[in-house]
Amino acid sequence: MGRMGENPRYNVISMRVSDQERDHLENLMKTTHKSVSDIMREAMEYFSAHYEQNEQSRKAA
Repeated sequence: MGRMGENPRYNVISMRVSDQERDHLENLMKTTHKSVSDIMREAMEYFSAHYEQNEQSRKAA
């Protein structure tokens, strides 16, 4: 029943998306063979990394 093994995740977050956003997400799932959760985790990591870079650049200016 799922991949709860080493790193169990118990928190559930839901969000609303448009039909177009859902289609895009489904295409990503088919292309990458990843789950919605995995895609969203990667998106959060990507956003966090770029947000931090932008903040550091802004502070240096």
